[in-house]
Amino acid sequence: MTEKNYNLAFVFPGQGSQALGMLSELAINHAEVETVFTQASEVIGHDLWQIVCQGPEAVLNQTQFTQPAMLSAGVAVWQIWCKQNPVRPAWMAGHSLGEYTALVCANAIAFKDAIRLVYSRGKLMQEAVPEGTGAMAAILGLEDHDVVNICHETAGDEVVSAVNFNAPGQVVIAGHRQAVERAINALKQAGAKKTVMLPVSVPSHCALMKPAAEKLMVELENIQINPPDVALIHNVDVSSHTAPEVIRNALKEQLYKPVRWVDSIKFMHEQGVDCFVECGPGKVLIGLNKRIIKDANHLSIFDNDTLATAQEQFND
Repeated sequence: MTEKNYNLAFVFPGQGSQALGMLSELAINHAEVETVFTQASEVIGHDLWQIVCQGPEAVLNQTQFTQPAMLSAGVAVWQIWCKQNPVRPAWMAGHSLGEYTALVCANAIAFKDAIRLVYSRGKLMQEAVPEGTGAMAAILGLEDHDVVNICHETAGDEVVSAVNFNAPGQVVIAGHRQAVERAINALKQAGAKKTVMLPVSVPSHCALMKPAAEKLMVELENIQINPPDVALIHNVDVSSHTAPEVIRNALKEQLYKPVRWVDSIKFMHEQGVDCFVECGPGKVLIGLNKRIIKDANHLSIFDNDTLATAQEQFND
């Protein structure tokens, strides 16, 4: 018998949290890990678990493999949680790609359909912008509106915009490489404490992704989407939707519109959430979430120890 905890949200990471060997410790004790990865491998025609375990890292970091690998990892951890504990969250959200993981875990999209979608999504994103043409950079220490305005001022005839509002004082920008470099120089002059070019081959969530979004929508139209059985906050509008067409459109727009992560976490907190659990590899989101809501309980689940810690929080 499951029980819904109205103060609990599960959040799912996206690209950037992948690592060679992720979930290998959990896989020893929990068959769900390899089962999920086997199902995903059948869909994409590549041995995804072997890529995760043996690499090479450059292959895991290729967008078309990173996306199904991260989706599989998040779903596997969720399945382990569901087997071990009756407590269910009242809210879910996913950062960028993680939104697909959340939709699977909320029973809105079938796992194999989602794998097919994100595998294609990764290829469409890379096709939209040839490698080396685009870039992304993290900007630390400036107000959001300053980053937005400076990107607008330095874009010229190219694209550069604020695309991930990740935490207070941390914004990611994306666009044409030269435009991103111009924006970085201007942001430094405006007082940015730090700027970091990100090791990615695709400038996600900016206008350069519109062609990929149009092609992705064709595939989304062929996927059955059900109303989520958990309230799920979407990146683009910080809202929860149940109508399949609205969810499809949110996933389409997510490719070329910003990830409003700060607003998403704040919204769930305002609804009464005081515990956020990052479900999947790494600790990227827990780091961001602690900066957004300092007085909440922040947990992550990615290995045996973190699973045990999370379990203890919800054992009667």
